[in-house]
Amino acid sequence: MGISQMTIDEIKKLSVSEKILIVEEIWDSIARESEYPELTEAQRKELNRRIDSYHAGSFEGRTWEDIKNDCWKSEQIL
Repeated sequence: MGISQMTIDEIKKLSVSEKILIVEEIWDSIARESEYPELTEAQRKELNRRIDSYHAGSFEGRTWEDIKNDCWKSEQIL
């Protein structure tokens, strides 16, 4: 099913809040319909390593501010 140009033009005329509501509805419908992909063995091992590290109390997290600053320093834009 394609989206007609008329539909796109109508959406462009909506307010930002109305567009956000449409996007949220689309995102929710995708989430309801989607299956989660299987993890690779490497991903499963890394996830388990991180969970074990967290439960052992050796988890060293970072603040969002630190992460943002590192991204800005490397000229990545969030």
